[in-house]
Amino acid sequence: LQTDVEISLVGGSCKNPVEKFWNGSSAMYILQKAMHNEESDSMEESRTDDAVYASEVLPKENPGTLALSVGRAKQLISLYTMVQNPNVTSLGMSDLAVLPPLWARCDGSDPQHTCWIGAEPLRAGNKVTGINIYTVSCDGPSTDKTCFPNLEELKMEHKIRHHSSVVTTKGFARYELIAAAAIEDTIAESGSNIYVDITWNGVEKILEAPPAISAATLNIALESGDPRSPVFQLYRELQFLLALAEGLKTGVTEWPEPAESESAPKLVQEFLTDLKKKLDGDYIFEDKSETEKIKCDTAAVDSCIKSIFGERGDLDFTEQLWCKMKSVSSYQELIDCFTLVIKSLERGEIQPWIHQGSSSFLSQLIQQSYHGKMEGVSLSDTTPIQMLLEVGLEKMKKDYVSFFIGKSRSSLLFQDYFISTSVELQEQVHRVQKLHHMLEIMVSCTGLLQFRHENLFPLTQICMKYYKENPLNEKHVFQLPIRPALVKKFYQNDNPEVWRVEISSGHGQKEVKTTWQVSTTAPVEHVTSNNSGFLSDSTVNGSSEERLYFITMTQCSQVQFT
Repeated sequence: LQTDVEISLVGGSCKNPVEKFWNGSSAMYILQKAMHNEESDSMEESRTDDAVYASEVLPKENPGTLALSVGRAKQLISLYTMVQNPNVTSLGMSDLAVLPPLWARCDGSDPQHTCWIGAEPLRAGNKVTGINIYTVSCDGPSTDKTCFPNLEELKMEHKIRHHSSVVTTKGFARYELIAAAAIEDTIAESGSNIYVDITWNGVEKILEAPPAISAATLNIALESGDPRSPVFQLYRELQFLLALAEGLKTGVTEWPEPAESESAPKLVQEFLTDLKKKLDGDYIFEDKSETEKIKCDTAAVDSCIKSIFGERGDLDFTEQLWCKMKSVSSYQELIDCFTLVIKSLERGEIQPWIHQGSSSFLSQLIQQSYHGKMEGVSLSDTTPIQMLLEVGLEKMKKDYVSFFIGKSRSSLLFQDYFISTSVELQEQVHRVQKLHHMLEIMVSCTGLLQFRHENLFPLTQICMKYYKENPLNEKHVFQLPIRPALVKKFYQNDNPEVWRVEISSGHGQKEVKTTWQVSTTAPVEHVTSNNSGFLSDSTVNGSSEERLYFITMTQCSQVQFT
């Protein structure tokens, strides 16, 4: 019994702590120093089915305390290798099932600064034929590029180590296209980022730029609600819709702060008066009426996006009413607004136009008013909240449909799933949230990366497919294969965030790799460095020449059992 260490099975949806060094996809064991404290007890309670989330494997503070000494890690990896060896019959474990790979955290205390050691069984059917042993070493951060090795030296070292005469090389570079900076001086950074991963074959030198013939994947992780977004006002409109939905569900509604301009009841009264004048025939047209009529939040879209997401010109009565009422600041104001509308309808003072197919309760009342017969409405409890929610939901659905069908030309793709009225209101609201997140992604790619329709089309497909099958997740990274030339101008003068070369020889299970990587962020969370305070900065003293770099080396050796 090894009491100084603990082992955790990480797999499934858990984040892979060694994904930067190893591309295996199976579950794995993580070996680290045992925690003999309250934190360990609380961790044990949170574990289920022997699998833990990566965030539970490490304590939030001082994760380095869990790293094993390199000597101890090697000892335990040797024991694991021996147990997996079918030729070692003295242990009585020859019939043991093939275990998942094992990775041990190391403290980097040896001359090579080893931070991980891993062991991965090689199998033929259910039989273990050998073990791949990986060692990962990490140096940095440093600004000294002179310590970077020569590619030919790395290739020669690999050939000697593995007795191979022929090696192949594969390059990888990651460029950050847009990193969402912290707003003003707040310490909370946005989780938004857009970056491109580029791979190519036949690397010729360390840190070379990706050649013309390469494969690129655009990675987009975007959180809605950035005040700098051209559709921020639409986001605020959505937040009010969500507040109404929450109020309907819980009975507690968070109303917006009272507007400094006119109150919602006053706006509604002016709106109704204008409609009455039109019906009476004494309405005098003023230029400002059109701009005020379309005072939806989409009108705040800045000039670079207006051609992509402009305001709709076909707002019906209920949609224009929503634009006036989305500034209601209390339950009483809400009742006052609807009281004004219902009285105008009952008196026949207005005969508003509504979209065909509109199914909100207010639309039904309007249709009844055409025939001079309206059912009684009790504006109490959650009824007025539901009435406004239905109106806002219909209006916002049409806003998003207008973009995805009219502007991004995705009519063949657009799924009724997103605008279905056959599901309950809360689910409809959830689907509108998905539409807004997709819109934010499209607007970012259009405004910042200057994407055209032919690029937006496949991205829309990817987003819609994901959101038809999954709940809202603004942490999700959407991936779009693209031509590198499409985004080259955004990164050609920049240094990559990650640059890696993979040197390999052999085939199949006999294949072995050596990987050398340079990155601007620490690749290992449990090994601390003297300069860790600078890790979030891409430059030192404002000079891009003095970027801090981490160098990571992953080497592989094989132990054959047969």
